[in-house]
Amino acid sequence: SSASWIKSFPLSLQPFACLARLDKPIGTWLLAWPCFWSIALAAPAGSLPDLKMLALFGTGAILLRGAGCTVNDLLDRDIDGKVDRTKLRPIASGALSPAQGVGFLGCQLLLGLGILLQLNDFSRILGASSLLLVGTYPLMKRWTFWPQAFLGLTFNWGALLGWSAIQGSLNPAVVLPLYLSGICWTLVYDTIYAHQDKEDDLKVGVKSTALRFGDHTCLWLTGFSAASVSFLALAGYNTGIGWPFCGGVLGTACHFAWQLQTLDISNSDDCNRKFGSNKWLGAIVFGGIVLGKL
Repeated sequence: SSASWIKSFPLSLQPFACLARLDKPIGTWLLAWPCFWSIALAAPAGSLPDLKMLALFGTGAILLRGAGCTVNDLLDRDIDGKVDRTKLRPIASGALSPAQGVGFLGCQLLLGLGILLQLNDFSRILGASSLLLVGTYPLMKRWTFWPQAFLGLTFNWGALLGWSAIQGSLNPAVVLPLYLSGICWTLVYDTIYAHQDKEDDLKVGVKSTALRFGDHTCLWLTGFSAASVSFLALAGYNTGIGWPFCGGVLGTACHFAWQLQTLDISNSDDCNRKFGSNKWLGAIVFGGIVLGKL
Protein backbone atom coordinates (compact mmCIF):
# COMPACT_ATOMS: atom_id res chain seq x y z
CA SER A 1 0.00 0.00 0.00
CA SER A 2 1.00 3.65 -0.30
CA ALA A 3 1.44 3.82 3.49
CA SER A 4 4.18 1.17 3.38
CA TRP A 5 5.85 3.13 0.57
CA ILE A 6 6.57 5.88 3.12
CA LYS A 7 8.44 3.34 5.27
CA SER A 8 11.23 3.45 2.66
CA PHE A 9 11.95 7.09 3.63
CA PRO A 10 14.64 7.82 6.27
CA LEU A 11 13.02 7.71 9.72
CA SER A 12 13.47 11.45 10.31
CA LEU A 13 11.59 12.28 7.09
CA GLN A 14 8.64 9.91 7.54
CA PRO A 15 6.56 12.33 9.69
CA PHE A 16 7.03 15.05 7.04
CA ALA A 17 5.92 12.64 4.31
CA CYS A 18 2.82 11.85 6.37
CA LEU A 19 2.18 15.55 6.99
CA ALA A 20 2.17 16.12 3.20
CA ARG A 21 -0.13 13.03 2.93
CA LEU A 22 2.25 11.32 0.50
CA ASP A 23 0.77 8.09 1.90
CA LYS A 24 -2.66 9.15 0.59
CA PRO A 25 -2.26 10.23 -3.05
CA ILE A 26 -6.02 10.50 -3.69
CA GLY A 27 -6.05 14.19 -2.64
CA THR A 28 -3.29 14.98 -5.12
CA TRP A 29 -5.30 13.33 -7.91
CA LEU A 30 -8.41 15.30 -6.98
CA LEU A 31 -6.39 18.53 -7.07
CA ALA A 32 -4.57 17.66 -10.31
CA TRP A 33 -7.52 16.55 -12.44
CA PRO A 34 -9.18 19.98 -12.88
CA CYS A 35 -5.75 21.35 -13.95
CA PHE A 36 -5.33 18.53 -16.44
CA TRP A 37 -8.88 18.99 -17.81
CA SER A 38 -8.23 22.67 -18.33
CA ILE A 39 -4.83 22.15 -20.01
CA ALA A 40 -6.39 19.55 -22.33
CA LEU A 41 -9.35 21.82 -23.18
CA ALA A 42 -6.96 24.69 -23.97
CA ALA A 43 -4.95 22.59 -26.43
CA PRO A 44 -5.39 23.46 -30.13
CA ALA A 45 -7.84 21.20 -31.99
CA GLY A 46 -6.16 18.05 -33.23
CA SER A 47 -3.36 18.07 -30.67
CA LEU A 48 -2.58 16.34 -27.38
CA PRO A 49 -2.34 18.37 -24.15
CA ASP A 50 1.00 20.07 -23.47
CA LEU A 51 3.08 17.41 -21.67
CA LYS A 52 5.45 19.88 -20.01
CA MET A 53 2.46 21.73 -18.54
CA LEU A 54 0.88 18.47 -17.33
CA ALA A 55 4.17 17.61 -15.57
CA LEU A 56 4.49 21.09 -14.02
CA PHE A 57 0.90 21.08 -12.77
CA GLY A 58 1.18 17.49 -11.53
CA THR A 59 4.22 18.44 -9.44
CA GLY A 60 2.45 21.62 -8.31
CA ALA A 61 -0.56 19.55 -7.20
CA ILE A 62 1.67 17.38 -4.96
CA LEU A 63 3.28 20.48 -3.40
CA LEU A 64 0.13 22.54 -2.97
CA ARG A 65 -1.89 19.66 -1.61
CA GLY A 66 0.95 19.00 0.86
CA ALA A 67 0.96 22.68 1.83
CA GLY A 68 -2.81 22.67 2.29
CA CYS A 69 -2.64 19.58 4.52
CA THR A 70 0.16 21.21 6.55
CA VAL A 71 -1.92 24.38 7.10
CA ASN A 72 -4.90 22.19 7.98
CA ASP A 73 -2.95 20.13 10.53
CA LEU A 74 -1.37 23.21 12.12
CA LEU A 75 -4.77 24.86 12.60
CA ASP A 76 -6.51 21.63 13.64
CA ARG A 77 -3.88 20.15 15.96
CA ASP A 78 -6.22 20.39 18.98
CA ILE A 79 -9.24 18.98 17.11
CA ASP A 80 -7.24 16.18 15.42
CA GLY A 81 -6.08 14.83 18.77
CA LYS A 82 -9.71 14.16 19.79
CA VAL A 83 -10.73 12.31 16.61
CA ASP A 84 -9.90 8.62 16.12
CA ARG A 85 -9.15 8.93 12.42
CA THR A 86 -6.77 11.89 12.83
CA LYS A 87 -5.17 11.53 16.27
CA LEU A 88 -2.01 9.95 14.82
CA ARG A 89 -1.33 12.83 12.41
CA PRO A 90 2.27 14.05 12.93
CA ILE A 91 1.51 17.39 14.62
CA ALA A 92 -1.48 16.19 16.66
CA SER A 93 0.50 13.19 17.92
CA GLY A 94 3.61 15.25 18.71
CA ALA A 95 5.84 13.51 16.14
CA LEU A 96 6.46 17.00 14.73
CA SER A 97 6.37 20.34 16.54
CA PRO A 98 4.22 23.20 15.18
CA ALA A 99 7.48 25.05 14.40
CA GLN A 100 8.69 22.13 12.25
CA GLY A 101 5.30 22.16 10.52
CA VAL A 102 5.64 25.88 9.73
CA GLY A 103 9.17 25.37 8.40
CA PHE A 104 8.00 22.50 6.19
CA LEU A 105 5.10 24.64 4.94
CA GLY A 106 7.62 27.34 3.94
CA CYS A 107 9.67 24.80 1.95
CA GLN A 108 6.60 23.50 0.10
CA LEU A 109 5.42 27.01 -0.78
CA LEU A 110 8.90 27.97 -1.97
CA LEU A 111 9.05 24.96 -4.29
CA GLY A 112 5.51 25.78 -5.44
CA LEU A 113 6.64 29.31 -6.22
CA GLY A 114 9.43 27.83 -8.37
CA ILE A 115 6.76 26.14 -10.48
CA LEU A 116 4.53 29.21 -10.62
CA LEU A 117 7.44 31.35 -11.90
CA GLN A 118 7.68 29.11 -14.97
CA LEU A 119 4.19 30.20 -16.07
CA ASN A 120 3.18 33.40 -17.88
CA ASP A 121 2.61 36.62 -15.90
CA PHE A 122 -1.18 36.38 -15.92
CA SER A 123 -1.01 32.82 -14.52
CA ARG A 124 1.49 33.82 -11.82
CA ILE A 125 -0.98 36.35 -10.42
CA LEU A 126 -3.90 33.94 -10.79
CA GLY A 127 -1.94 31.14 -9.11
CA ALA A 128 -0.72 33.28 -6.23
CA SER A 129 -4.26 34.47 -5.52
CA SER A 130 -5.31 30.86 -4.79
CA LEU A 131 -3.19 30.96 -1.61
CA LEU A 132 -5.90 33.07 0.01
CA LEU A 133 -8.28 30.12 -0.41
CA VAL A 134 -5.67 27.55 0.70
CA GLY A 135 -5.08 29.54 3.90
CA THR A 136 -8.73 30.16 4.83
CA TYR A 137 -10.36 26.87 3.82
CA PRO A 138 -9.32 24.90 6.95
CA LEU A 139 -11.10 27.46 9.18
CA MET A 140 -14.44 27.20 7.39
CA LYS A 141 -15.67 24.10 9.22
CA ARG A 142 -15.73 26.17 12.42
CA TRP A 143 -18.02 28.79 10.87
CA THR A 144 -20.26 27.20 8.25
CA PHE A 145 -21.97 23.92 7.39
CA TRP A 146 -20.58 24.37 3.86
CA PRO A 147 -16.79 23.91 4.21
CA GLN A 148 -17.06 21.48 1.27
CA ALA A 149 -18.09 24.38 -0.99
CA PHE A 150 -14.96 26.30 0.04
CA LEU A 151 -12.87 23.20 -0.62
CA GLY A 152 -14.46 23.19 -4.09
CA LEU A 153 -13.43 26.80 -4.70
CA THR A 154 -9.89 25.92 -3.59
CA PHE A 155 -9.39 22.50 -5.18
CA ASN A 156 -10.70 23.47 -8.60
CA TRP A 157 -8.68 26.66 -9.05
CA GLY A 158 -6.62 24.65 -11.54
CA ALA A 159 -9.61 24.72 -13.90
CA LEU A 160 -8.84 28.43 -14.35
CA LEU A 161 -5.07 28.20 -14.06
CA GLY A 162 -4.48 25.39 -16.57
CA TRP A 163 -6.28 27.33 -19.30
CA SER A 164 -4.46 30.60 -18.56
CA ALA A 165 -1.08 28.80 -18.49
CA ILE A 166 -1.68 27.72 -22.11
CA GLN A 167 -3.67 30.68 -23.46
CA GLY A 168 -2.27 33.58 -21.40
CA SER A 169 -5.78 34.77 -20.50
CA LEU A 170 -9.16 33.40 -19.41
CA ASN A 171 -12.13 32.56 -21.62
CA PRO A 172 -15.05 32.78 -19.15
CA ALA A 173 -17.39 30.85 -21.47
CA VAL A 174 -15.15 27.81 -21.02
CA VAL A 175 -13.36 28.13 -17.69
CA LEU A 176 -16.33 29.26 -15.58
CA PRO A 177 -18.52 26.23 -16.41
CA LEU A 178 -15.46 23.98 -15.95
CA TYR A 179 -14.75 25.56 -12.54
CA LEU A 180 -18.40 25.24 -11.48
CA SER A 181 -18.47 21.62 -12.66
CA GLY A 182 -15.45 20.92 -10.47
CA ILE A 183 -16.98 22.68 -7.46
CA CYS A 184 -20.16 20.56 -7.73
CA TRP A 185 -17.99 17.45 -8.08
CA THR A 186 -16.06 18.38 -4.92
CA LEU A 187 -19.34 18.85 -3.03
CA VAL A 188 -20.22 15.26 -3.97
CA TYR A 189 -16.96 13.53 -3.07
CA ASP A 190 -16.15 15.60 0.00
CA THR A 191 -19.62 15.21 1.49
CA ILE A 192 -19.21 11.44 1.07
CA TYR A 193 -15.81 11.75 2.77
CA ALA A 194 -17.24 13.85 5.62
CA HIS A 195 -19.78 11.14 6.46
CA GLN A 196 -16.88 9.15 7.94
CA ASP A 197 -16.37 11.81 10.60
CA LYS A 198 -19.87 12.97 11.43
CA GLU A 199 -19.98 11.46 14.96
CA ASP A 200 -16.59 12.96 15.83
CA ASP A 201 -17.51 16.28 14.21
CA LEU A 202 -20.58 16.54 16.42
CA LYS A 203 -18.47 15.78 19.49
CA VAL A 204 -15.79 18.32 18.62
CA GLY A 205 -18.26 20.90 17.35
CA VAL A 206 -17.19 21.34 13.72
CA LYS A 207 -19.59 21.55 10.80
CA SER A 208 -19.89 19.81 7.41
CA THR A 209 -22.32 19.23 4.56
CA ALA A 210 -22.61 15.62 5.83
CA LEU A 211 -24.21 17.02 9.01
CA ARG A 212 -26.18 19.64 7.06
CA PHE A 213 -27.68 17.15 4.55
CA GLY A 214 -28.03 14.22 6.97
CA ASP A 215 -30.47 11.61 5.68
CA HIS A 216 -31.17 13.73 2.59
CA THR A 217 -27.54 13.39 1.44
CA CYS A 218 -28.32 11.32 -1.66
CA LEU A 219 -30.95 13.80 -2.83
CA TRP A 220 -28.55 16.75 -2.47
CA LEU A 221 -25.70 14.86 -4.11
CA THR A 222 -27.88 13.84 -7.03
CA GLY A 223 -28.51 17.53 -7.65
CA PHE A 224 -24.81 18.41 -7.44
CA SER A 225 -23.91 15.48 -9.73
CA ALA A 226 -26.43 16.60 -12.34
CA ALA A 227 -25.11 20.17 -12.12
CA SER A 228 -21.50 18.97 -12.43
CA VAL A 229 -22.26 16.95 -15.57
CA SER A 230 -24.26 19.84 -17.10
CA PHE A 231 -21.52 22.42 -16.49
CA LEU A 232 -18.93 20.00 -17.88
CA ALA A 233 -20.98 19.54 -21.06
CA LEU A 234 -21.35 23.32 -21.38
CA ALA A 235 -17.59 23.89 -21.03
CA GLY A 236 -16.90 21.37 -23.79
CA TYR A 237 -19.66 22.72 -26.00
CA ASN A 238 -18.27 26.28 -25.68
CA THR A 239 -14.84 25.14 -26.87
CA GLY A 240 -16.40 23.47 -29.92
CA ILE A 241 -14.94 20.11 -28.92
CA GLY A 242 -15.47 16.94 -31.00
CA TRP A 243 -18.17 14.32 -30.41
CA PRO A 244 -15.98 11.77 -28.49
CA PHE A 245 -16.21 14.21 -25.57
CA CYS A 246 -19.89 13.19 -25.26
CA GLY A 247 -18.67 9.71 -24.30
CA GLY A 248 -16.65 11.25 -21.48
CA VAL A 249 -19.67 13.20 -20.25
CA LEU A 250 -21.84 10.08 -20.37
CA GLY A 251 -19.17 8.04 -18.55
CA THR A 252 -18.97 10.74 -15.89
CA ALA A 253 -22.74 10.69 -15.41
CA CYS A 254 -22.66 6.89 -15.06
CA HIS A 255 -19.88 7.06 -12.49
CA PHE A 256 -21.87 9.59 -10.42
CA ALA A 257 -24.98 7.41 -10.70
CA TRP A 258 -23.06 4.32 -9.57
CA GLN A 259 -21.60 6.17 -6.57
CA LEU A 260 -24.96 7.43 -5.36
CA GLN A 261 -26.91 4.22 -6.11
CA THR A 262 -24.53 2.10 -4.05
CA LEU A 263 -23.48 4.59 -1.34
CA ASP A 264 -24.05 3.63 2.30
CA ILE A 265 -23.54 6.84 4.29
CA SER A 266 -23.56 4.94 7.60
CA ASN A 267 -20.63 2.73 6.52
CA SER A 268 -17.26 4.49 6.88
CA ASP A 269 -15.40 1.95 4.73
CA ASP A 270 -17.92 2.34 1.92
CA CYS A 271 -17.69 6.15 2.14
CA ASN A 272 -13.92 5.93 1.91
CA ARG A 273 -14.09 3.60 -1.10
CA LYS A 274 -16.57 5.82 -2.94
CA PHE A 275 -14.47 8.90 -2.15
CA GLY A 276 -11.37 7.19 -3.53
CA SER A 277 -13.16 6.13 -6.71
CA ASN A 278 -13.38 9.78 -7.78
CA LYS A 279 -9.83 9.68 -9.12
CA TRP A 280 -11.28 7.47 -11.87
CA LEU A 281 -14.09 9.95 -12.50
CA GLY A 282 -11.41 12.60 -13.10
CA ALA A 283 -9.69 10.24 -15.52
CA ILE A 284 -12.93 9.63 -17.45
CA VAL A 285 -13.41 13.40 -17.93
CA PHE A 286 -9.78 13.83 -19.00
CA GLY A 287 -10.01 10.97 -21.48
CA GLY A 288 -13.17 12.45 -22.98
CA ILE A 289 -11.53 15.86 -23.42
CA VAL A 290 -8.34 14.45 -24.98
CA LEU A 291 -10.27 12.25 -27.44
CA GLY A 292 -12.66 15.11 -28.23
CA LYS A 293 -9.70 17.37 -29.06
CA LEU A 294 -8.18 14.78 -31.39
